[in-house]
Amino acid sequence: MIRYSLLSLLICTLATPFTAVADDSYPAFNGGHAKYLFLLNTFPDDSLFQDFVDSPAVDHNGDLRLKFDWRTDNVSIVADYQLIAQYGDSIALANALPGALIIPNPVPNDDHRLFDLTHVISQDDNSVLAHRLDRLFIDVTGTNVVARFGRQAVSWGNGLIYTPMDFFNPFDPAAVDKEYKTGDDMFYGQYLQQNGNDLQAVWVIRRDSNGDVSSVVDSVAAKYHGFIADKEFDLLLAEHYDDTILGVGGLTDLGGAIWRGDITVTKTQTDNVTSLVTSLTYSWMGWDHNISGILEYFYNGFGQADGDYSPTALANNPDLVKRIIRGELFTLGRHYVTASAMIEMNPLWILTPNVFINASDSSFLAQLVSTYDLQQNWQLLAAISLPVGASGTEYGGIDSGVSGKQLSTEFNLFAQLAWYF
Repeated sequence: MIRYSLLSLLICTLATPFTAVADDSYPAFNGGHAKYLFLLNTFPDDSLFQDFVDSPAVDHNGDLRLKFDWRTDNVSIVADYQLIAQYGDSIALANALPGALIIPNPVPNDDHRLFDLTHVISQDDNSVLAHRLDRLFIDVTGTNVVARFGRQAVSWGNGLIYTPMDFFNPFDPAAVDKEYKTGDDMFYGQYLQQNGNDLQAVWVIRRDSNGDVSSVVDSVAAKYHGFIADKEFDLLLAEHYDDTILGVGGLTDLGGAIWRGDITVTKTQTDNVTSLVTSLTYSWMGWDHNISGILEYFYNGFGQADGDYSPTALANNPDLVKRIIRGELFTLGRHYVTASAMIEMNPLWILTPNVFINASDSSFLAQLVSTYDLQQNWQLLAAISLPVGASGTEYGGIDSGVSGKQLSTEFNLFAQLAWYF
């Protein structure tokens, strides 16, 4: 019943009359970027990863994105072409340990998307070359309505680091480069009211393990965003795979800081699971520098309550595992606290220290991110990350299932040079 109501709402939004389309139209190349990424990882002696690659593990990755569009007054077709080249030990690890929860796929695949817009040109044990369309959609805009179909990205919710209301390809909280979110194939509609409130609805269409389009694996969702005086709120209703999700969130001023957060309740096949995120952000001048700080708490209702991340314990929590596999969650425990500060060292250089704490097992990830504009259209993005914790903890290294071996890393260096054109 909820599914049909949400689909009807989306259809009504898309069917709202639009203004006439003008005859003037033009194709355009809208630039893009070329990025080179160097990654270095070291592993402790008891890491299972050392059974497959040497320490340090090194990767060299390239990413080319070309953006095109065709526009009239209120209709546009947008396409982003992406060429991905990766070489190094991360590919060797992904090939040696397929299905490992903490090792992502080297290249996004379209196995479960409606359209197959990704093609692997060549691949071997430690390299891959692929190209894909990360965006391809038609957009129709009226006076107060937007309708869009195709591969696109949607971000919902008020979480700045952890995002329980955003379950469409969210970023890993510790990801360094968050410029482009991976797209999904969907219908999207937005209706903007005169008072500034808006209603958004989406239908993400997916394929099941047999390659068939199925309602069992799709997502239908609607979110209402509104204003009350100087406060904002969000209301969410969704059917996501075989679960029903209710959500409420918002933000408000609190003594010069911004307080924001979301609460979601997910009705699974066996239980009702609550997750929430809440944060405070505050900006100030310190030591003659502009500083913006974030303190965020995340309660992961799907996480392991006892801190046991062994293969057997995780197998007994399928709701958590399938969300990690789908790329919706990146955390294994229940309670997380993150502190972050963005420090403007000068107009061209921003330094961002972060600490991600698993409060359930006392492990944490310390990270320092540097963003420097070398010159016009050139940017150097760099980060060092250091996981700290005892064996068996999330950041110290979880049990691999092999006696005496952990899935653990020791030190990570990220350095990316980007040219925008």
